[in-house]
Amino acid sequence: MRDAGQDEIPLARPVLGEREEQLVLEVLRSGRLSLGPRLEEFEQAFALCVGAPHASAVSSGTAALHLALRGVGVSDGDEVITSPFSFVASANVAIYERARPVFADIDPVTLNLDPEAAAAAVSDRTAALLPVHVFGYPAEIPAFERLGLPIVEDACEALGAVHPDGTPVGGSGHPAAFGFYANKQLTTGEGGMVTVADADLKQRIDSERNQGRAPDMGWLDHDRLGFNYRLSDIACALGVAQLERLEALLAARAEVASLYREALAGIDGLQLPCPDAGGNRRGWFVFVVQLPHGVDRDAAVRALGKRGVPSKPYFPAVHLMTYYRERFGHREGEFPVCEDVAARSIALPFFPGMSESQVEQVAGALAEVLRG
Repeated sequence: MRDAGQDEIPLARPVLGEREEQLVLEVLRSGRLSLGPRLEEFEQAFALCVGAPHASAVSSGTAALHLALRGVGVSDGDEVITSPFSFVASANVAIYERARPVFADIDPVTLNLDPEAAAAAVSDRTAALLPVHVFGYPAEIPAFERLGLPIVEDACEALGAVHPDGTPVGGSGHPAAFGFYANKQLTTGEGGMVTVADADLKQRIDSERNQGRAPDMGWLDHDRLGFNYRLSDIACALGVAQLERLEALLAARAEVASLYREALAGIDGLQLPCPDAGGNRRGWFVFVVQLPHGVDRDAAVRALGKRGVPSKPYFPAVHLMTYYRERFGHREGEFPVCEDVAARSIALPFFPGMSESQVEQVAGALAEVLRG
C-alpha cells in the first residue's frame, strides 16, 4: 500500500516561472488583451521554431484542426481518413464540416495510422487524410503523400518531433495543428496553432478564427463564415515565454522518459513506447505503457491510485465511444490493433522536472500492482 511518507505524484504539471509572469503582466498593463502585438510575435516565433512559413494562433488544438480541414476544402458528404487511436477531436472536426471520419487501423509499434490501412480505406469520396503524430512520434508523412490527397497533420502532441530528413513535425508544408493545453510540451493554458506553407491559407484561417472578418474590414462587415477561435494576448504572452525555453523543456521531458525506460525495463510483459528509429525523433508528450495481456487495466489504474500514483487510460478507441457507435454503427473487431492497444494502455505521471525518486516510486507501484 501507499507509504505514508510519500506524496501523491501529479499526472502532469506545467513549468511556469518569472518570465511567464513578466510577459503576462506586460499584457495586462498594456490594456491590449486580444489581437495585440503578442499574437503576431508568438505566431512568428512558432513558425520559425518548426520551420513553417506561416502560423496562425487559435483558441485550441481542436480549433486548429477544424480550420485546417476547412482550409483544404473538406465539406458536406466528404470522407476524411484518420486514426481511431487518438483524442476524439481529430475525428470530431470532420463531423463539424458534415463530413464522415473514416477510420483505418494503426501500426502496432509506432501506434500511428498505418499508411497501408489508410490506402485501403480511400474511396471516391475521400477528401483528405488526417494522420495523427500519436504521443509525439512522427507519422509516416511521405507514405501518405504518395496517396495524392490533401493532408492535415494532427501534431497536437508532437511539438519538438523531427522527421528522418531533419524536418520538424509541422514544417512539411501541409497544414499542421498544434495544441497548448496545460500538459503539452508548451502551454498557454488553452490554445493552439496552425502552421501552413501558403500565405493565402494563412489569411483565410486568420479571418475564420475572427468570425470571418478580413484584416482590412470594419467590425460590422464579414465576407465569409467564421468562428470565435481567437487566442488572447495573455495566452500568447505565455506562449512566447515558453518558446524561449522550449529546448530545455523538451530535453527535460526526454530525460524523464529515459529514467522511465530504465526503471520499467525489468517488468515482464510491459510494453514501453517505441524507441526512435529510422531517423525519427519523438517530441515527448506523455509516457504511455501497454499492460501485459490478461491484466485488468481499470483495476490496475485503481490500484495505482491507492498507492499515490495517478494514471489514465490513454487512449480509448474513438470508434467504440458511444457517439460513434450510435451515429456510425461501429462495433468491436473493426480495428483489432487499435482495440488491443487501447484496452491495455495507461499514461503514467510525466512532466519536466519529475525526479528520479518519483519515477522509481511509479515503477515500484506498477511492478507491485502487476505482481498482484
